[in-house]
Amino acid sequence: MSFLFTDLVAKHLGLLRELLPRAVRIGLLVNPQNPNADTLIKNAATAASSTGTDIIVLRASDASAIEDAFATLARAQADALMVGADGYFFRRRVQLVTLAARHGLPTVFTTREYAEAGGLMSYGTSLSEAFQMTGLYTARILKGAKPADLPVVQSTKFDFVINIPTARALGLEVPPMLLARADEVIE
Repeated sequence: MSFLFTDLVAKHLGLLRELLPRAVRIGLLVNPQNPNADTLIKNAATAASSTGTDIIVLRASDASAIEDAFATLARAQADALMVGADGYFFRRRVQLVTLAARHGLPTVFTTREYAEAGGLMSYGTSLSEAFQMTGLYTARILKGAKPADLPVVQSTKFDFVINIPTARALGLEVPPMLLARADEVIE
């Protein structure tokens, strides 16, 4: 199953640029222990090159390094942050959301659970759909299908969630066109 997380960084950058048209310094937080980190960085650099955006790459694989990354973003006067898809970051989502709020940093995350925890916005694969598809695949295997004979399945449902109370706390007005595209607006 492919979640397409590394392919969505251009979309994340586009959403931030739509919300913050003057943003020029955008952080990208990645876990260096994640095998997809280099691909994510490369995709972000490619997307940024066409928009005149500088990407500040920050690497963190523990709670202390996450704190340090936010301090670095503050010193660099970053305009916004993209958090890369990573299981460790997902488990630390409350810390990430709290630090983004404390530093007044508009942040886009990869799954709705971040926005539900207070993050500004998220865009990414619907985890509930992915888990459902995983269950269906497992059932096929348990009924005798050979895993090697099954095709790779890609995510087909993506969730775009905007958290309005967080936007207000950051002093941001979300453009109506961005709100209209959201699958869910948390009030």
